[in-house]
Amino acid sequence: MIKYREISGFIFLKKLLKELKQLLKIGIPIYGSQISYMGMGVTDTIVAGQASALDLSGLAIGNALSFPIYFLLGGCLFAVTPIVAQLFGARKYIEIGQKVREILWVSFAIGLIGFIAYRNLSFFIPFFDIDQDIAIISDGYLKAMSYGFIANMIFTCLRCCSEGMGLTLPVFWVAFIGMLLNIPLDIIFVYGYFGIPSMGGVGCGIATSINVTIELLVLILILLKKKDYLPIELFSKFSPPNKATTIEALKLGLPIGFGVFVELSMFSGAALIIGSLGAKIISAHTVAINIASVFFMLPLSIGLASATRVGNLVGEENMRQARYASYVAILICLLGACLNTFAILFFSTALVSLYSSDFEVISIAINLLVFAAIFQIPDGLQMGALGSLRGYKDTFGPMLMLILTYWFIALPAGYYLTYKGINEPMGAAGVWIGMIAGLTAFSTLIIPRLNYISRKFIARSNQEPLLP
Repeated sequence: MIKYREISGFIFLKKLLKELKQLLKIGIPIYGSQISYMGMGVTDTIVAGQASALDLSGLAIGNALSFPIYFLLGGCLFAVTPIVAQLFGARKYIEIGQKVREILWVSFAIGLIGFIAYRNLSFFIPFFDIDQDIAIISDGYLKAMSYGFIANMIFTCLRCCSEGMGLTLPVFWVAFIGMLLNIPLDIIFVYGYFGIPSMGGVGCGIATSINVTIELLVLILILLKKKDYLPIELFSKFSPPNKATTIEALKLGLPIGFGVFVELSMFSGAALIIGSLGAKIISAHTVAINIASVFFMLPLSIGLASATRVGNLVGEENMRQARYASYVAILICLLGACLNTFAILFFSTALVSLYSSDFEVISIAINLLVFAAIFQIPDGLQMGALGSLRGYKDTFGPMLMLILTYWFIALPAGYYLTYKGINEPMGAAGVWIGMIAGLTAFSTLIIPRLNYISRKFIARSNQEPLLP
C-alpha cells in the first residue's frame, strides 16, 4: 500500500511539474513583457516630472482619459490569442495565417476609431475644472499619442498571434527593446535635442508613437524571418476583410475589452470616491494602488499564459489536460499572490518610501497596504480562472460577472463604507474593503464558471472529468 502511494505521489508530482513547466515557459516571457510595458510608463513619468510639475500633471490627465479608451478598444484584439491558440493546437497552421490577415483589418478599423477618439478626448477636460495650462499639455499629449494608435492596434494583433502560438519570448524582446528605446526618445522630445524643440509632456506622446511604430516594424520582421512562424504563412498572400472572421473576433473580443474597461473603472471610481478626503489621502491611495498594480503583474502574466496553454490543449482536443492546466494556472496564481501578500506586508515601509518622503502620506499608505496585501489573494485567483476561460473562448459570461461584482458590489460598498461605515465612516480603508469584496465575489463566481465550462468541453468530447 505504501509503495502504491509512493508511485501515485511520484506520478502526480511528475505530471504537476510538467504542466508547471509548460505554463512558466509561456508565462515568464509574458511577465517580462508586462514589466517592460510598465517600464515605459515609469520612464514617461520620471522624464516628464523632471521637466516640470505642469508637464507631469498634463501627462497624468492625458493618461487618465486615454487608458480606458485604449483598453476598451485594444482589449477587443485580445481575442486573437484564444483564436490562434486553438488553431495552433489543432495544427491548422495555414488557417492561423488566414484568420490573422483578416483580423488585421479589424485592427486597422479599431486603430482608426482610437485615432479619432484620442484627437477629441480633450473635449472632456473642461468638465473636470483643470488648469488651462495643464489642459493644453494634455490635449497635445493625446494628439501626439493618436499618431501611433493604428500601429499599436496592429502590433497588438500580431503580438497576440505570437502569444497564441506559445511564442512569447520574441514578443518579450521586442517589448524590452522598446522600453530601452523609450528612454532616449523621451529625453530627446521632452527636453529638445538634435535640433528638435523642447516639447515637455507632449514629447512623451511623440516618443510613444515613434516607439510603437518601430516595435511593429521589428515584430513584422521577426514574423517574416523566424522559422517558427513560417508554417502559418502569415504574409504569403493578400486576404480581404471577412464578415465571419470579423464577427468571431468581435464576439470574443468586445466582452474582453469591456471587461477590462469595467475593471479599470473600478479603480478610477475608487479614486473618485475618496476625491474629497484631501490630498494626503489621495496621494497615499495612489501609492498603494501603484504598488498593488506592480505586484499584480505576476498573476496577470500566468493568467495570460493560461489562455494560450488551455487554448492549445482545446485545439488538440485534449480536454482533460486543458481542465488540469486551468487548475494548475489557478494554483500558480494563488502561490504567486501569497508571495506578493508576504512581500507587501514585510516591505511596506520601504516600498512606500520609494514613492513619497511625506511622513503623513507614508503613514496612511502603509495602513492601506494591509488591504492591498489582502487584495492580492482574490485578484490572483480570478486572474488564473479568467485567463483559462479565455482559452476556452468563454468571454461573455465573465464580462457579466465583472459588471455585477465591480459596479454593483465593489463601488457601492466602497462608497458606503468610506462615508457611512458600520459604526462610523472608514475613510480610504472603506473603498479598499469594497474592492476586496468585489474581487472576492468575482473569484467565487468565476471559478465555478471555469469548472462548468471545462466539464462541458469534456462532456462534448466524451471524456471523463479529471477532477471532481
